[in-house]
Amino acid sequence: MQKRTVPITAPHQGILVSIDVQVGDTVQRGQHVAVMETMKMEFIVEASCDGVVHEIVASVEEAVSTGQPLLLIEPVDATSERVEQGQPLDLEAIRPDLQEVRERHAIGLDELRPEAVERRRRSGQRTVRENIADLCDAESFIEYGALTLAGQRRRRPLEELIALSPADGLVAGIGKVNGAMFPDEQARCMVLAYDYTVFAGTQGVMNHKKTDRLLRLAHQWKLPVVLFAEGGGGRPGDTDWPGVAGLDNTTFLNFARLSGLVPLVGIVSGRCFAGNAALLGCCDVIIAAQDATIGMGGPAMIEGGGLGVFAPEEVGPVSMQAPNGVIDVLVADEAEAVRA
Repeated sequence: MQKRTVPITAPHQGILVSIDVQVGDTVQRGQHVAVMETMKMEFIVEASCDGVVHEIVASVEEAVSTGQPLLLIEPVDATSERVEQGQPLDLEAIRPDLQEVRERHAIGLDELRPEAVERRRRSGQRTVRENIADLCDAESFIEYGALTLAGQRRRRPLEELIALSPADGLVAGIGKVNGAMFPDEQARCMVLAYDYTVFAGTQGVMNHKKTDRLLRLAHQWKLPVVLFAEGGGGRPGDTDWPGVAGLDNTTFLNFARLSGLVPLVGIVSGRCFAGNAALLGCCDVIIAAQDATIGMGGPAMIEGGGLGVFAPEEVGPVSMQAPNGVIDVLVADEAEAVRA
């Protein structure tokens, strides 16, 4: 005799993201059994009756139509011994897809990048996230584009890019600075910080796109910008872009448009060349640590132009850039630069 079953159907058209029960599981009316996605929004599918999962008839990542069965439930009476008793829904449970998102975000944090942190310690510098944490009021920084990766999928596997290029070398977002002294709206700032532990803080295709997005927001919301400019300029190794000469790059135009509209503060420690130096040069105030070297052409460009071989420390050191007026405030290190 065929068992009577009740179909649990798709409430609307979309993609089936997950089936969160298995055949034989006991479910209660209103229990979460599946997740669907429609127009980039996820929706929970609930059981319409008490019972036991009899069959799963749809596949994860399948496109389903409104009313299409996802699974079949064999209904049971409340008095049946097959009805699950005393098992409340765990409101603290983390879905696997959410756990994956959390783990991806964690990969870019200092706690999971000990080798990168150690390299900064050896150079006597802080990590980019330490600088931002010191600059912004506690728990006020909202990061944009944390999961961005370098545009090198044509030459590197995804897993390698996740490990090598967190945030594509640019940690950026909105935070509050000196919030105890100003109202919330006046304390908000845009922070852009190149990460020298990711491809020497170079400017890649994707971090340019992120920069452009944030600079447009800074213009729209009239937010002051704080730029941590350490880095080597344009990155030659990116492959995932259709252009030839980068003439569609609007970063420098967008940054220059902010001049006279909002305060632009540049902070630099270590090496700052080419595109990074171009942005730094647009700032109203440049705060530099004693170890900074600032030049529109770095050692590779100088050598490639046939002008000789120079160490990075010889190209635009503070002994040159402070007396000639490039540097407005000279400090000992990044910590003092942030305090300034």
